[in-house]
Amino acid sequence: MSTQLSTQANRQSAEALARSKGEPNWLVELRGEAADLTGTIAWPKPEKVRIERWNLTAVGNYEQPAAAGSVSELPEVVRELVSEGTENLLIQRNSGSVWKQIASELTSKGVIFTDLETACKEHGDLVQKYLFKAVAMDEDKLTALNAAIWNGGVFVYVPKNVEVELPLQAILYNDNSEATFAPHILIVADSHSRVTYVDCVVSEQGTAAAPFVHPSIVEVFVKPGAHVRFGSIHSMGETGVDMTIRRAVIENDGQMEWIIGDLNDGNTLSDTKSVLKGQGSTSDAKVISVGKNAQQNSLTTQAVHFGKSSDSNMVTRAVMKDSASAIINGITKIEHGATKANGVQTEKVLMLSPKARGDANPILLIDEDDVTAGHAASVGQVNPEQVYYLMSRGISKQDAERLIIYGFLAPVVSEIPVEAVRVQLQRLLERKLEG
Repeated sequence: MSTQLSTQANRQSAEALARSKGEPNWLVELRGEAADLTGTIAWPKPEKVRIERWNLTAVGNYEQPAAAGSVSELPEVVRELVSEGTENLLIQRNSGSVWKQIASELTSKGVIFTDLETACKEHGDLVQKYLFKAVAMDEDKLTALNAAIWNGGVFVYVPKNVEVELPLQAILYNDNSEATFAPHILIVADSHSRVTYVDCVVSEQGTAAAPFVHPSIVEVFVKPGAHVRFGSIHSMGETGVDMTIRRAVIENDGQMEWIIGDLNDGNTLSDTKSVLKGQGSTSDAKVISVGKNAQQNSLTTQAVHFGKSSDSNMVTRAVMKDSASAIINGITKIEHGATKANGVQTEKVLMLSPKARGDANPILLIDEDDVTAGHAASVGQVNPEQVYYLMSRGISKQDAERLIIYGFLAPVVSEIPVEAVRVQLQRLLERKLEG
């Protein structure tokens, strides 16, 4: 099946595609409304980055992929990300899911781990309750576009008091630049549950050579007392534009952890936000990015406090080489009534070339008196005194700089909860840093 769409998606084509896939009427209608919106609202406007100058029209055609008979049939770029003995795995290729498995023990406890398209058909009432509730589809053209054309995707539901001990892993990969690649990830952790979810978003080198756009949305709902750990590594080719919006809504005593690695070779818009809605809710976000050539990176991390005694911590670290640029925005907003809230953020950029650019913008917006908040930001080059110290111990200058860079990024790399993904992240860092 092949259906042509563009950024100016129209209601007729969006609804026709939804019906052809057997989607429920409520979703067909939502897609139609979203398609209309794409022609009336503007793209996001991140600080100091004009994304309208990027190639944002290469959305491609919907291509229904064939299901894989086994993981061994999939490309090496996918196989090397799968940990040995993994029981909970979902794989999306281009426009749809090709592999999924979940341990029977989790299924018996009521855990749902499937692609979002299947979830809309089999668990429609549950999905409809949360889909586009953390991210409004009329927020901007990006959110409307995703609502109109999202495909494949991931749906996770963990019932009350259920703890998922092993990570749930998803691999979303693109090996066809002409295929629409627009996943939507929806995670719901019910009261006092616990889950770790990790995904990798990749394009296969040499196969996705033409321009393509990856408009992606993540929504996470953390119910009272629940704990969600969300890890994501993005590594797509230089012809791709990655635009990913992530949102979490955290209720009383809920805990949210973000671990994000933006390691694309193309232009990147990454926006990760926690809404601390409940009393005692917490959010911890760690983001790293490595840029090369003339790559542009817009990295925004946000925490909005509504709940009393809520706590947020945000750490962003970026390394830019060649003429790459990183605009980092850290935004902590404490609303009136969020007494005893605490918000801390740190942004650091390490530049490896005179032409590289780093811009760290810590922003505190405080509407309440009885709170604590702080920020730290730095932009600079590798410290020559640190290099000299290591060289005095017999280490070469190149190895000394490499050790300093890896140490700079270590607080995020070490947090990746799946070994195969952590190893791949280290490989990606070596490839990008050493060229």
